[in-house]
Formats: sequence, structure tokens, C-alpha cells
Amino acid sequence: MGVSVEAASVADRDAVIALWHAAGLTRPWNDPACDFDTALSNPTSAILIARDGNDLSGTAMVGFDGHRGWVYYLAVANDQRGSGLGRTLMATAEDWLRAKGCVAIRLMVRGDNEGARGFYSAIGYEQQDVITLGKRLDG
Repeated sequence: MGVSVEAASVADRDAVIALWHAAGLTRPWNDPACDFDTALSNPTSAILIARDGNDLSGTAMVGFDGHRGWVYYLAVANDQRGSGLGRTLMATAEDWLRAKGCVAIRLMVRGDNEGARGFYSAIGYEQQDVITLGKRLDG
């Protein structure tokens, strides 16, 4: 696989957001452009991108809150699925978090997303007995 993984830059914004849309990761109540900009402006987060030549092939947004690491927006281009790129991105995300001093990682998967649940299980993630609560602060 001739894929390289690096941190995204502002120049990658449109391509990254397009991949998130194509992968079905966006929701009307989340602004992916705002998520991208916030991740890049914060030293405790990054968006890792995989490139196959000049083509964007995948992404993973990582963040460390000082207690846990989090992964969001793991996306792999349709023509790259099944190639091991998702595993590579997650391994890179784990390495990024370890370098920040993180010892535990979490991610959220929608309950009906069997494909994602199977993928994460295959790379060593397990369902935990936790309920996620949330509240919108943007009105």
C-alpha cells in the first residue's frame, strides 16, 4: 500500500469534509467545517489524513482531553475499504494519543452501525458498559 498518513492542514479542509459526507459521517446538527477548524486550532487535537499519492483516502480526528483520548470521523474512501487503511489510521491515532501521554481511548459508534462495530471489535476495541449522556449548548 503506497499510502502515507500525516496531519491535515487548512488546505485539506474541503477534501476532508467531502470524504466525511461521502462516508455518511455527517449529521445535520454537527457542522463538519466547524469540527475541522476546531480540531486544527487546538494543540490537543488533530485530523490525521491518509493519502494515496495526491488522493485523500482516509481520515481520523483525534483528541486528548487530559483524561481520555477520543477518535471521531474515521473515514475510508469507498475504493480503499477492505485494504487495511482503517487499521492503519487507528494505529496512527493510537500512536498520536500515546505521544500525548494518553493511556485510554474511547470512541462512539451508533448502535445500528454493525459494520463499524465489527471493525472496531476486530482491532481490539470492546463494548463497555457506559451510557453516553449529552446536551446541546448551541441553542
